Amino acid sequence: MAGLRVLVGVKRVIDYAVKVRVAAGGGGVQTQGVKHSLNPFCEIALEEGVRLRERGAAAEVVAVSVGTRVCQETLRTALALGADRGVLVEVGEGAAVGPREAAAALAGLAGRLRPHLVLLGKQAIDDDCNQTGQLLAAMLDWPQGTFASRVEPEGEWVRVQREVDGGLETLRLRLPAVLTADLRLNEPRYATLPNIMKAKKKPLEVVAASEFLGGGSPPAPPRLRVLKLEEPPPRGGGQRVDDVPALLERLRASGCI
Repeated sequence: MAGLRVLVGVKRVIDYAVKVRVAAGGGGVQTQGVKHSLNPFCEIALEEGVRLRERGAAAEVVAVSVGTRVCQETLRTALALGADRGVLVEVGEGAAVGPREAAAALAGLAGRLRPHLVLLGKQAIDDDCNQTGQLLAAMLDWPQGTFASRVEPEGEWVRVQREVDGGLETLRLRLPAVLTADLRLNEPRYATLPNIMKAKKKPLEVVAASEFLGGGSPPAPPRLRVLKLEEPPPRGGGQRVDDVPALLERLRASGCI
């Protein structure tokens, strides 16, 4: 199938290089004044969509984010990395957006945009849920290929090599389909200054999440709730021993053996 429309989900997360701190009260992490960036696995998914377009297999790459207005920054980054246009499914400040809510919003948007392929990162580095792609495939009733390390369109099908515990598995899925990107799918490019400037002029649409999450009724309560966050205890100092018998004796004394 030539001229695929590819929908790529992108998420705004705390930058991977930032040391995360637990907020006062233990109800979450500190986000104020902390650098945020595009989720690395979403960046890999976006790169794959752009490469498909550059090879002539895709006609359009649409970047989508579900979140508050500040997620427009993430979408502008996605546009600078090669997406043709962006769509923000905007939620109110303080609204809970878990995997189920994100998948429902993406499913509603997919019904409007009619993509042939949906690409997502396999997980986000903030919650590591690894659920949105699977939930989205179930909501749309589309075939899915998770943990993809190679993607090859074949007419009305797509061949996906995925990483599993026992090695590699190859699937052939009929389009439309949902794929989630693994680390070894590709190496994302850097956004150049000219492309950053061009991204400011690319279209970015903002739609209310209520259009896809039941705007006529009170929103459903979140199914995931963080009870408490704690920083790990500080690691104790190591101890040196002279030889193996001394090591064994130390282990016996500590109850390890």
